[in-house]
Order: sequence, then C-alpha cells, then structure tokens
Amino acid sequence: MAQALEGLHVLDLTRVLAGPYATMILADLGADVIKLEMPISGDDARAFPPHINGESAYFMSLNRNKRSMTLNLKTTKGKELFKDMIRRVDVIVENFRPGTMERLGLGYDVLCEENSRLIYAAASGFGHTGPYSRRPAYDAIVQAMGGIMSITGQVGGTPTRVGSSIGDITAGMFTTIGILTALAHREKTGLGQKVDVSMLDSQVAILENAIARYTAAGEIPTPIGNRHPSITPFEPFDTKDGQLMVAVGNNVLWSTFCSAIAREELLDDPRFETNALRTANQSELRPLLAEPLLQKRTAEWRELFDTVGIPNGPINSVDEVVVDPQVVAREMIVEVDHPVAGKTSLPGIPIKLSATPGAVRQSAPLLGQHTVEILRDVLGYSPQQIADLEQHGIF
Repeated sequence: MAQALEGLHVLDLTRVLAGPYATMILADLGADVIKLEMPISGDDARAFPPHINGESAYFMSLNRNKRSMTLNLKTTKGKELFKDMIRRVDVIVENFRPGTMERLGLGYDVLCEENSRLIYAAASGFGHTGPYSRRPAYDAIVQAMGGIMSITGQVGGTPTRVGSSIGDITAGMFTTIGILTALAHREKTGLGQKVDVSMLDSQVAILENAIARYTAAGEIPTPIGNRHPSITPFEPFDTKDGQLMVAVGNNVLWSTFCSAIAREELLDDPRFETNALRTANQSELRPLLAEPLLQKRTAEWRELFDTVGIPNGPINSVDEVVVDPQVVAREMIVEVDHPVAGKTSLPGIPIKLSATPGAVRQSAPLLGQHTVEILRDVLGYSPQQIADLEQHGIF
C-alpha cells in the first residue's frame, strides 16, 4: 500500500532528539530519509545508554525507517558531494546551532541557489533570529526558560522538569508541521522556503491556559500538583487499592459523577453549583469527594465510571502502558529486528491514516550502512568514483 509521503526525499543532518524526531515522523509516513552523519562518530545519540549489544536503544527509538550515510562536510569534496545531493532532494533538516551551516558555506542562501524548490528546515534552541540565537540549548534549558517548569510540580514545591523531553519533542513536531506546510506552499508556487523552529518558541506555544491566566487576570501561575487550574474535579483520587484520575469537565458530568459516587447532596450545595465555583472552592470540595472514592477498588470505579460516561483512567507506570489493551490494539508498541541489537520494541505511529497508513518498515540504521548504496543509486556514482571518495576520507 502506498504511503502518504512516498516519493519525498529528505536529507537529515540532525542529531540527538528534536531533529531526529521530526525526520522520523516523515520517514514513518513514507519519506525517503537519508541520515547524513560524520564518519566514525555519527550522531551523538549513538553513544547514549541504554545499549543492546553495543547499539543505543535511545538512538534506535528515534531513527527507524531511515538510511545512514557518512560524509565529512569539512572537506571540499565533501561539500561538493553535499551540494550534489541538495539538487536531488526536496527537504533538508538540520538542528545545529545557528551559524554552523553558514560557517561551512552551506547556509540556506547558498543551498537555495542550488535548488529553488528546497525546503530548508532548521530546529534550534532559540531560533535563527533574536538576541539568544547563537546560544546553545538542551531540553532542560528551554523547559526552564519557557515557563513549563514554573507550573509543574506539587503545591509549594520547587519548579519541576517534565519527565519527557518535551522541549525537544514539541520542537520536532512543530518542525514537521512547518515542513509539511512549506511543501503545501511549494505545490502552489513551485518554490521552497526556510522553516525556522525554536525550542523556546515551542515551549511558549504550549503554555495554553497559563499564558491566558496571566494576560487576562494578571495571575502568575504556580505549581498546583495534578489538578487542573480551571476545571474541577479534574485530578487523581485515592481508591481502596490505588489511584484513579477523574476529569469532570461540565455540569452534566458533574451531576452524573455525584450520582455515581452517591453524593447527590453536593448538587444542591451553592458552593459547587458551577465549575467556576467548584474550582474556587476546590479545597473544600476535594475531601467530600475523596472519602467515597476510598470505598471501592480502582477497577470497580473504572467499570462504573465507564458505564455512565465519566472520563477516568489509572495512573499507569511504563510497564503497564506497554501492555494496556488500548495501546496494544492501536499498535502503539511495535517490534523491529535490528541487525545487531536483535528484536527491539519501539513506540508505534500515532497518526492513523485510512488510505495511506504509515509503517515501521525497518530498524534504525548502522552508522554509514547505506553510504555506498546512496552514492550508487541516488547520485549515480561509479564504483571508481566511490572508491576515490573513500580513499580520500570523504565518508
């Protein structure tokens, strides 16, 4: 079955997380992604633990469905070969610190002269403009600077980093969106463009109600634990044998919820008549809800709440997530066979397309695994030309 991005050729210069996540999405949906790496060392993530038979599981989780080619861009011949590739691809993605490609003589202004249809996507810590542009950044830095840490954690606690690297992940997602948008524009005009995505920008973009609460009411949000700042009850409760997250998002659900936990008298309490009042009086409401929820096991509450339509869910640990029936049914844990690591499990593809579905076709590549294949089949180089390049240390 054809895939949505089949025929799209992507040159991937990215490393570690934000960029590789973006190009993995494109690869999962059918794009031919050539991962260009430095000889010998390759992507820094190849050295990140944990390792399976010497291969990084971290790297494998972000680079499936790609081909790896090594190339030394610090050599004249390497740059010439790179430009030859640029003339044949649709998209280039890089996540170097701004200025790096320009120092190599391979910045956007140079490359778009080689290929006017080229989409040049750059994901960086702070973007290609602004006073912080040339600063280095990692996920923890932008989580700290972007405000997400200031609203994460327990009441009265210290600012807390979100457990997943959302500084990188959101930048990767926005980079993919930018690439697809630029491709749609190219369909109309025939011209490529530069896509500039900042990790810090991406963090600000996902602050949603925190920004709204500050700009509308002058309130500076602080950590409030696991409850929602604007909807109540929207938080976890202890049960007889564990915890259960409950989300009561409107008055209809509130009425149903009170009936389900046999606390109908709360419906007549003026303190809790509306969501705004329930949120304002959350500290008074919580113990009135917590007591009945302790009377049943989590599974019992889940069955009851599912029956009457109350949104709920257990707080799963990772080992529970990977065997959750819904996760399994949606093929969100897939097994791939790596040539060195053997069979490994990876997160699946969350975008489900009915006519052109994505697929995990192959494991992450070994360093330089496809160099000769790409030089021969994509660039049309002869065996002698390839041998000469190898002899001069170009790959």
